[in-house]
Amino acid sequence: MSVRGRVLVASTRLLAALPEAPLVAACESIGELWYRVAPARAARMRSNLRRVCMNLAATGRGTARARRAATDDAELERLVRACFRHTVRYYLEVARAGSLTVDEVLARMAIETPDSVRDAFQSGHQVIVAGMHFGAIELPAVFISASVGHRVTGPMETLADPEVAAWMEQTRERVGVRVVPIEKARRAMLDALRSGESVGMVTDRDITGGGLLVPFFGAPAPIPPGAALLSLETGVPIYAAACRRVGGRRYIGRVIEVPQPSEGPKRRRLTELTANLAATFEELIADAPEQWWGAGHPIWPDLAAVEPEEAAA
Repeated sequence: MSVRGRVLVASTRLLAALPEAPLVAACESIGELWYRVAPARAARMRSNLRRVCMNLAATGRGTARARRAATDDAELERLVRACFRHTVRYYLEVARAGSLTVDEVLARMAIETPDSVRDAFQSGHQVIVAGMHFGAIELPAVFISASVGHRVTGPMETLADPEVAAWMEQTRERVGVRVVPIEKARRAMLDALRSGESVGMVTDRDITGGGLLVPFFGAPAPIPPGAALLSLETGVPIYAAACRRVGGRRYIGRVIEVPQPSEGPKRRRLTELTANLAATFEELIADAPEQWWGAGHPIWPDLAAVEPEEAAA
């Protein structure tokens, strides 16, 4: 294994063994430091979260804090700083997820939508789970793979270090998730669905460049159509899932079934279902926009051009 790989694996084992409370405090400090030394990333987060908050305020949705941030620059900046801290928390959860049992996850997580969770994960049927770069991802992965009673297949971005990639695959396998390279993901997930398994994917960012432009917080954004395409080809429903942090060691999980499209040509149904997924993501992000650490990446094409200027300012 490369030096980088050995350091990563050793660090992960150490983080899994140490007490959690001081590690969370360290994450808060690291997030604040990151905010100060990464002005370009902060500018992108600011731009994206401003759009989210302005749309939430205009439509009367979301938290009071988020609606205030639509017109209060100081409140918006507090959201940006919190977003950095939540991003660092995600990396800590990745490192510690392999050491968590299902019982430990259940003890930490309150389910806000028990009926949807029962329909999606405890009915014995297969599902397509669509997630985001939001809140905690690793904990719900443990919960979902245990609840559905069979293995869940999901794509993973290609990593430069093959040994680190192998370690990531092993980490996911320990919590019941089989990962496949993103380049081969469509075929692998289609085969999994046809064999009676469930699949999951994080699909709020257009990584490969094939996203469909659909409304997202009031402006067109390219949303990956993979989940919608799989659903249309197999008839398996899509459930959007998110898990947000609510202080201390507590989390709240929420699951929403994505409405199926109306009748019509496949292309129109694909676009409509992708738009329905984006609208469902809006509902989940509205609960805690500062936990949508996907905002640190390009989302809306019309905002990408102004980000360098804002970073320079």
